[in-house]
Amino acid sequence: MNLFGTVLTYPAPTANYRGESELNRTIIQKITDGRFDYPIISPEAMRNALREILANKYELPCNRERLHDEEQLAVRFKDYPNPDAYADDFLFGYLVAASSKDREKIRKEVNRSEFTFKRDSVLRMNLAKALEPYRFSSVFTQSPLSTKDSAYKNSESSALLHRETAHTAFQYPFALNGEDCKPKPDWVRALLNAIGELSDVAGNHARSYFEMAPASIVLRMTSRLVAGYQTYGFTSDGKFPEVVDGILRDPPDYPGEEFYMGGKIVKEMSADHAGKLAERGVMLDRDPSRLLERIASQFLGGK
Repeated sequence: MNLFGTVLTYPAPTANYRGESELNRTIIQKITDGRFDYPIISPEAMRNALREILANKYELPCNRERLHDEEQLAVRFKDYPNPDAYADDFLFGYLVAASSKDREKIRKEVNRSEFTFKRDSVLRMNLAKALEPYRFSSVFTQSPLSTKDSAYKNSESSALLHRETAHTAFQYPFALNGEDCKPKPDWVRALLNAIGELSDVAGNHARSYFEMAPASIVLRMTSRLVAGYQTYGFTSDGKFPEVVDGILRDPPDYPGEEFYMGGKIVKEMSADHAGKLAERGVMLDRDPSRLLERIASQFLGGK
């Protein structure tokens, strides 16, 4: 079986994921869709936050550790990759960049017949895209001057800091293959729990608190190799019309028993729609984190 999901966050003011700068203007990375530019957050940023949750909050064994006090982005690896021993190597994959000569040396050091130099990620993700386009909003903050008697100085003068900002929710899809997940079901269960409380995504989140946990979530568990619908299907009013209307059609476009919906999309649904969806086999839950726990049991088996 395969599990496909789309997460919609709560809307909030954000100046996250500063990809570049123009003079003292901090730029939000964006992607063009039609005639408008939409803020985005990379899957790498979300995967890093998931790794931090698994390692530091859930205390799963992880190979990679982020070093926060270096002059550039830096990580430390405890060991050569081992998906049997480390949850992050198993869930997120890896690549050891090595020449032919280095490969022979590494193979001798590792001394594991099953060792590979690269591994695909079990978790598939795509960009988080804002629900609303960027409207050319900016804010200004003042960086103060450090006086002469300060212990240290970061700059020689005060500066006016200019950053782009937006008020929006984000949506992002993810996918898991059941066969890929079989060797480590407990780690995958923890991963689904982490998606349910995802925060501290990299970027400007050190100063701008923006939760990437689901306000709403739509999931499909199916034997199909593709989701079969627009995975960026949430509209600006927080609804997912392609799937909801498709299930309610007669005959339906989608088998209701394969779908799971949680969070605001359920809370704001009419009693009539909720009843009809339930009749067609859709699992509804007002709590998206609880829904992820329930589907983990069905997807992975066990309690």
